[in-house]
Amino acid sequence: QVQLVESGGGLVQPGGSLRLSCAVSGSRFSIKSMDWYRQAPGKERELVAALTSGGRTNYQDSVKGRFTISRDNAKNTVYLQMNSLKPEDTAVYYCNLVTIVAGLSYWGQGTQVTVSS
Repeated sequence: QVQLVESGGGLVQPGGSLRLSCAVSGSRFSIKSMDWYRQAPGKERELVAALTSGGRTNYQDSVKGRFTISRDNAKNTVYLQMNSLKPEDTAVYYCNLVTIVAGLSYWGQGTQVTVSS
């Protein structure tokens, strides 16, 4: 059973930083990509950052230069470093894993990020 557990969310003032973590366990398949999505109230879930198994990254335009996705293979953990946070970054952030075989997709439970003064 694949499990993704996010942590690191919280309340931060505008301009502040947070680092989200997503710990993966139980995956028996090679990973195609690990991604971070977010969903704000009343809005659809959107891709924030993606990291392929080959190390390629892709970011939503609104977070380029502020967010960085990375992975620690030894710890089976993917991170999202978020700097210069803005109120519009407020959302529940979800970790997603996609496998190479069959393109299976797994989600974490989400972690709340609130940017407010």
